[in-house]
Amino acid sequence: MIAKFLKLEWKQYFRSSYWQTDIALKIILVFLALCFLAVFSGIGIGVFFLIKKAIPDSDPLVIVNSALVFAFLGDLVFRYMMQKLPVMNIKPMLILPISKSKLVHYVLLKSSFSFFNVLPMFFYLPFSIILLIEGYSVWGVIGWFVAMKMIVQTLNFINFLINKNQVAFFVILGTLASLATIQFYHIFNIAKFAGVLFDSLYEKPIYCLIPMGIAFSVYHLNYKQLRGRVYLDDVVAVKSKEVKSADLSWANRFGNVAPFLKNDIRLIWRNRRPKTVFLMSFLFVSYALIFFTQDVYDQKMPAFLIFASVFTTGGFALNFGQFIPAWDSSYYKMLMTQNIRYKLYLDSKWYLMVVMTVLLYALSIPYLYLGVDKFLMITAGAIYNIGFNSLFLLYAGSFNRKRIDLDISPFANYQGTSATQFVVILPLLGLPMSLFWIFSSLINFNAGVIAIASVGVIAILFKKHFMKLIVSKYISNKYATVRAFNKKV
Repeated sequence: MIAKFLKLEWKQYFRSSYWQTDIALKIILVFLALCFLAVFSGIGIGVFFLIKKAIPDSDPLVIVNSALVFAFLGDLVFRYMMQKLPVMNIKPMLILPISKSKLVHYVLLKSSFSFFNVLPMFFYLPFSIILLIEGYSVWGVIGWFVAMKMIVQTLNFINFLINKNQVAFFVILGTLASLATIQFYHIFNIAKFAGVLFDSLYEKPIYCLIPMGIAFSVYHLNYKQLRGRVYLDDVVAVKSKEVKSADLSWANRFGNVAPFLKNDIRLIWRNRRPKTVFLMSFLFVSYALIFFTQDVYDQKMPAFLIFASVFTTGGFALNFGQFIPAWDSSYYKMLMTQNIRYKLYLDSKWYLMVVMTVLLYALSIPYLYLGVDKFLMITAGAIYNIGFNSLFLLYAGSFNRKRIDLDISPFANYQGTSATQFVVILPLLGLPMSLFWIFSSLINFNAGVIAIASVGVIAILFKKHFMKLIVSKYISNKYATVRAFNKKV
């Protein structure tokens, strides 16, 4: 039966319209996956010798074990954000004489071979082989490796239990942050304490039965949860949502653009994917800390500080703008039948990106503490986002031909993504970095910052002319876009 399920999914995938489109995107994703596998394999092979070189008297296995508690918690956070739940189109199966238990077991077992479970093995397996070559106990290494594999599977099934529970996610994230803080400030040696537990898996291989038992227990919990939901009535039931209204009268100050702006605000707040993009943009304000607090970027790679500066205030514009007008794909055909001016529709998107950029810029004012030069970079990046990036994203949107399901999480979700998004990112971030590098190298730091800001100012001054070109592009592609959005993949 499992073989039949695999055969059906194989046919469904290769016969779908999805397979016939975006070959370039698939190639890029496969290339990135292979890069990750190669990197993890390299780390698994080299970490033993790197530890030996850095700390000659240490046991590399003990060092690795002491870091596992942070690795596993980080893995769980990453899975929550990126890993998709195992999916199978079971609706047609429910009217057939097929055991529901087999359907559930197939979905769960299928998840065990996901990329997120395979990737860690490209570290643990090479590392285990190096341990055997270096003379470690064969049974000890086998017990340790089996335990690691079972823990990875446990994290896989725990993620499915908590995937829609935001409280559980923030509890795990808070736990990871708390443990890291305690370890960093030497309040308590969490790494050493947890490392002893993982060391015992090598010293007494029989202990690998404990994580194995936990993995099977969590699997059983998932089975019971999914088994109770595999009913035709539950699949076809109409789900109703309570919609909460909000006072958006303040938007009336934007004139004729106000009705479209209000629709965009409601779309963001009432749907999961755009709402997540909106909330995540506030986290990007702290993105610059990664670069601004490292001396290596100041001394050797200052252009990367511009990358961080643009992203700090442009988190919303970049993530929301690249999917214009796909956010409205579910009702785009209806929208195009209305007696509305295309310019007002696009102006509302532009105003939304600009207002959010200004808001994020205001939140970045504390960066003055790190130096006026850093804040000048952020200011130049904000002007560049308001002027050039917002208009360029609107123009690039005229090439979008992919529908978007607004209720699906954006994490690890490539719906609506095409090769266009990868091409667009080059001028959005590459141009300011190049400008800064050229002018700061030839003249000085201020010249680099002024060059970036100047591009934004020029774009703002000629906005009306650029908008005419953008509107004409949308109008010429209007029917092609409507046809594309009508296709459900």
